[in-house]
Amino acid sequence: MEVIIPFLMADLIDIGIDGGQVAYIWKMGGILAACALMALICGVLSGSFSAFASSGFARNLRREMYYNIQTFSFAALDKFTTASLITRLTSDVTNVQMAFQMILRMAVRSPLMLILAFVMAFRVHAGLSLIFMGAIPLLALGVYLILGHVHPIFMRVFATYDRLNKTVQENVRGIRVVKSFVREEHEKDKFNRISQRIFADFTQAEKRMAFTMPLMQICMYACMLLIAWIGARLIVQGEMSTGQLMSMFTYAMQILFSLMMLSMVFVMVVISRASAERIAEVLRAESDLANGPDPVFSVPDGSIDFRGVDFSYAGPAGTLCLTNIEVSIASGETVGILGGTGSGKTSLVQLIPRLYDATAGTIEVGGIDVRAYDLKTLRDEVAVVLQKNELFAGTVSENLRWGSENATEEEIALACRRAQADGFIRAMPSGYDTLLEQGGANLSGGQKQRLCIARALLKKPKILILDDSTSAVDTRTDASLRCALREELPEMTKLIIAQRVASVRDADKIIVLDGGRVQAVGTHAELLQTCRIYQEVYHSQQKGGDFDEAFER
Repeated sequence: MEVIIPFLMADLIDIGIDGGQVAYIWKMGGILAACALMALICGVLSGSFSAFASSGFARNLRREMYYNIQTFSFAALDKFTTASLITRLTSDVTNVQMAFQMILRMAVRSPLMLILAFVMAFRVHAGLSLIFMGAIPLLALGVYLILGHVHPIFMRVFATYDRLNKTVQENVRGIRVVKSFVREEHEKDKFNRISQRIFADFTQAEKRMAFTMPLMQICMYACMLLIAWIGARLIVQGEMSTGQLMSMFTYAMQILFSLMMLSMVFVMVVISRASAERIAEVLRAESDLANGPDPVFSVPDGSIDFRGVDFSYAGPAGTLCLTNIEVSIASGETVGILGGTGSGKTSLVQLIPRLYDATAGTIEVGGIDVRAYDLKTLRDEVAVVLQKNELFAGTVSENLRWGSENATEEEIALACRRAQADGFIRAMPSGYDTLLEQGGANLSGGQKQRLCIARALLKKPKILILDDSTSAVDTRTDASLRCALREELPEMTKLIIAQRVASVRDADKIIVLDGGRVQAVGTHAELLQTCRIYQEVYHSQQKGGDFDEAFER
């Protein structure tokens, strides 16, 4: 409609006004009003539909990214930092959404406007329309050269954004530590340095993109001057009418405006290209842990066998943190795991539910290789309680039901009694309906650990792994917890990683790790007779010595 209006205006001027035909003026006026109304309606619908489509596109992107992140293995999560994933889910998706909306409107409208306006200008006067043929390549080349230098800067900017988000996240989560060490000024300086780097990169990019507007204005005014100069001569010579010259001016504005809109689209695409690449990186990432072609959907029992297991976080080419692990654990046994910092205790137990895969060798659960199981089936039968477990905003009951969504109140209370958590929960103002802050900030460390153990017990797994998860619990509560697990859950295989010999001395067997290797396996009495490392750890703790220091000796 907008392209037709100047053509009709030329006839209105040349025939209606210059010819003095009032009826023709009314007729063309009505047609022009109808065209303008149609253009308005289409513009409103276009804006509405493009806003709906771009918002839906952003929603779908975030959903697919978030769903894919849920499938990531620990190795994939190690590759993408938390701050980077948050930036990609928020800022990057917003950039792509804006570019998508502009593409839907301008990247379709502007080329069509450009082509149709040029065709109509050619119909009005073929010779005069050739002026545009010189301006378009010049403008396109200039925009291409300018924007080609901007993309690397935006790639650098978004990487810096990740660092900024990481800094903010660390500061907010560790604000108590920051204040206790009076490091507020240091944190401010760190934030300002990163923020200044973003400012400098954005300024550099914007300065380069700012050249696009003067370039477009030069081309636009040059075309207007040439059309005015040549068109005036043609009117004097009788080869062009006044209405045709007016329509040529309008078509010139439409063509140059279309080019300007296209350049804006290119600018937005360049900005969003870096974001799109970062989003695509998350969408394309695949977990290296997947079900086999014919997975097993039932775990027979809680027996565990490590057969010649090597493990490295970096894969076969990396440094091994576990070497030639050979251990057999019968179903229902209670096994203690002792070792100094960095000895591979956590790495060992993380291989059982396939949070990572062994680099070499095999791990069998219930006599079946863990890689043969359906992942969900295996992890439903292996409950892991870490030293620093996460609690979520919500009630105590809601957090506990992560272990079993349909657990009854009696089952929840029983799990809490076994985890020695029922007492302090009932002492809270609202008992099991007490609201927890994010991360369980309104609980002590020992209370959080016991809630996490109760949550794991609600799964009723065949294998329970306690990874130093009673470190914040007093010795009396620790002893009561171990007694409840031993007497009330004899069929469950229990692996207890501990720093205190007292926490594992009653275990059926104790595994001593050092330097990623199994140094000894036996009962407390046997290890006191045969294992020098265990003897030193035991005696150092009896005398109040340092655990890691004993291992180093």
